[in-house]
Amino acid sequence: MAILRVHVVPNAKTDSVVGEHGGAVKIKLRAPAVEGRANAALVRFLAEQMKLPRHAIVLQRGHKSRDKLIRVDGLSQEDVRPRLLEN
Repeated sequence: MAILRVHVVPNAKTDSVVGEHGGAVKIKLRAPAVEGRANAALVRFLAEQMKLPRHAIVLQRGHKSRDKLIRVDGLSQEDVRPRLLEN
């Protein structure tokens, strides 16, 4: 199990990892930040990028914030960032 800090930018042109922001991974998403759409898109995007099933990505904190805490089941802490930042 790994914990990942994420900074989300909703309403972007594309879904992408753009680097780091204050120790967190900065991710741009096309989904708007209404009715949980950006959160659902974030879970989908992270699962695709790390080649994991969606249920392995759990949003633990930050449901209504741009700064989120994500639990990743099935990967170690050392494996998470390289999988995201390599793409």
